[in-house]
Amino acid sequence: MRPDPWRTNTWLLHHDNAPAHVALLTRQFLTDNNMTVKPHPPYSPDLAPSDFFLFPKLKMELKGRRIQTEEIQAEPQAVLNTLRENDFQECFKKGHRTWDRCEASEENYFEVYSGP
Repeated sequence: MRPDPWRTNTWLLHHDNAPAHVALLTRQFLTDNNMTVKPHPPYSPDLAPSDFFLFPKLKMELKGRRIQTEEIQAEPQAVLNTLRENDFQECFKKGHRTWDRCEASEENYFEVYSGP
């Protein structure tokens, strides 16, 4: 989707430590294709977009509501459908700031405020 950064190798891949992401075949593919991987610090939920972006948005919208069993998928999906492109751009900006903060703390634990 972004041919220039791909061609010039000026982008970083950041993913979590999921078994599929750290498997030998995956690491070998990334190395063979000269992809720069930004390692995810172990035990650091602070850098997972779902933890600092997605779940707080869902919680704020669904807080205090009683959801019937048949609505359990439809209600969160309705919230997700309201997200705009700008929301995701802000998510990645916030993720970048959080990553910088994590590096500055030398990958020690720190709290991330994800308020309104």
